[in-house]
This record gives sequence, structure tokens and C-alpha cells, in this order.
Amino acid sequence: MGPATPLRRRTRARPARVDDGDDDDVRCEACGSGESAAELLLCDGCDRGLHIFCLRPILPRVPAGDWFCPSCASPSSHSKKSQVAKTPKQFPLVQTKIVDFFKIQRVPAAAAELSEGKKRKRKPGGIRLASKKKRKLLPFNPSDDQATRLRQMASLATALTATGAVFSNELTYVPGMAPRSANRAALESGGMQLLPKEDVETLNLCKRMMERGEWPPLLVVYDPVEGFTVEADRFIKDLTIITEYVGDVDYLASREHDDGDSMMTLLSAAAPSRSLVICPDKRSNIARFINGINNHTPDGRKKQNLKCVRYDVDGECRVLLVANRDISKGERLYYDYNGSEHEYPTHHFV
Repeated sequence: MGPATPLRRRTRARPARVDDGDDDDVRCEACGSGESAAELLLCDGCDRGLHIFCLRPILPRVPAGDWFCPSCASPSSHSKKSQVAKTPKQFPLVQTKIVDFFKIQRVPAAAAELSEGKKRKRKPGGIRLASKKKRKLLPFNPSDDQATRLRQMASLATALTATGAVFSNELTYVPGMAPRSANRAALESGGMQLLPKEDVETLNLCKRMMERGEWPPLLVVYDPVEGFTVEADRFIKDLTIITEYVGDVDYLASREHDDGDSMMTLLSAAAPSRSLVICPDKRSNIARFINGINNHTPDGRKKQNLKCVRYDVDGECRVLLVANRDISKGERLYYDYNGSEHEYPTHHFV
């Protein structure tokens, strides 16, 4: 697989609003310093200052629009844009609630195993010619225990609920945004690599497993510095499909001034007006909560254990997160938000 790593986009931020005459009096409430003024936020509620890197969790850059400090932000104020400031309320660990939240299909286990067995059965006969070995993508290996899978699903439900999103495991096309007909891999500038047929089958297998509640072995955890982040709940092999990056599909031109911090490039077209992004703020899956590395430091780059790759799948652009090495249980998942474009500010990432 080639290094077709997409940019996880954030829009251009406006400068922090500091009155010219009061610059010397503006201090960060956390560290007490007035330095790094370009990264010092002023709360629109109380006028107190906070560095973006002193916030918990940190912000990668100065946000556009109004900003409210954790003390002033409240769930009842729908206009206040802020990160989750404290440990979120846990989603109930109740099977019926989890099944309903993710719309799990109630398929008898025996029927599911028989169906997958038929699909994987190899046709007999014929001499197989030796060929160059290809590195195939692997399906994720769900946890064996149902209670463990429920705990994993509940952790994602907690994160989605806390961020005001609903679960979706597919790209969504909303009226007034980019139509599905706009998602054409042939428009990619320089071309897009084709996902081989066997890997398409593996991706579809992963989708079917999730539909019936066989979940990737992943936990979403809340870290006071990083915010929501994802860790492996069992050993994961190199080249395992972790998840597809999903959300609402829109034209990049319509999102240039959007303050969302999780937009992902879907199509980088030769004609900029045709370029597309994935916006997971309203509909998303676990991909939204996988964090990026600090690619400005050697230690930060060592954390990377996933790669983000765009593929042509049946003529449409798709974005997959795939393990790029073996991942141990308990290890947090990270990938490079920037690839070769270096537009996303990661120098404050831990």
C-alpha cells in the first residue's frame, strides 16, 4: 500500500482577541505567564486568559468564533464552543440500551457463522501458480467475551453522547451538502490507489461483524490532557483494519471557515471546487476519537501505530485507518494527522 495519507483538516483560526493596550496585563490562569500571546485565549464570558497548551485537554490552535473557558462553559449554553472539561457521564452498561444505540442486528450466532463460512470456502481444483506475495489487510479480531464487547461499545457511546454525535459506520450524504455522485475517485489529483478485491471483501466482513455486535477490540478512554482517546483492548496484528473514517461528506469550499477539529480529506481533486471532506461532528464512529502524534519530536513519531490511507473502492473514495505494526493490549492508538502536507498544528500534542 502506498503512503496516500490524507490530511486531517482544521480550518484557519483567527488571532486571539487581546486589547492592544492591555497586552501586559493578560496572563494565563493556569501557568501565570503572559508569554506566547498568539496562543493565549481570552474567554468571551469572563475575560480570563488561558494558553491553548495549558487547557485540559489541550487545543491544537486558537479556535475561530467565540470561546468560553471551562468555568463559563455549560451544557445548557448551546452557543458556547468548548471541549469536555471534566470526566463525562458514563453510558449505561445495559445490553438493551447498547444494542439500541448502535442498532445492532439480532442475528443468531449459528446463522452468522454459517454465512461467513460459505463466503470463505475455497473452490477446489486447479493448480495454483506461484506469485509474488502481497500484503493483505486483515479483519479485526473481536474480543471473545460478550461482556467485554459491551464494555467497549459503551465506552464509544459515552464519547459520542458527550460530544453530541450519533453513531454511524458509513459515509453520509445530507441534503444541502455534497451528493454521493460527487464522490468520484477518478477526480483525485494524481490518481488514487485501488483497494484490491480481497481487501474490499475484508472491509465488508468488518462491517458485517459490527452490524451484529462483533466489535473491534477498542476502548475509548477520557484523558485529562488528550481528551477522548482510543486504546487497544487486546493484541492487534499489523495490517489489521481498525475502522473506516466516516461522517457527513461536504465540499471543502463550504467548510473553509468551519471550526471543526476533526475534518478529514476525502477527495483532493485537481479542480479545488470538487474537493471533499468528511465532517464527523454530527455522525461518526470511533475514528473521530483516535488522536494524532506530535510529528515535531522523535518520541512523538515513535507513538504512531496506525496509518491513514485513502482508497478507490468501487469508484468511490474511502478512508481507512490500518495498523502499521503490531499493537499491544493497553497501547493507545495514534496516526499522523498531516502526512506530507504539515498543515495541522501538532507541536503541542503530547
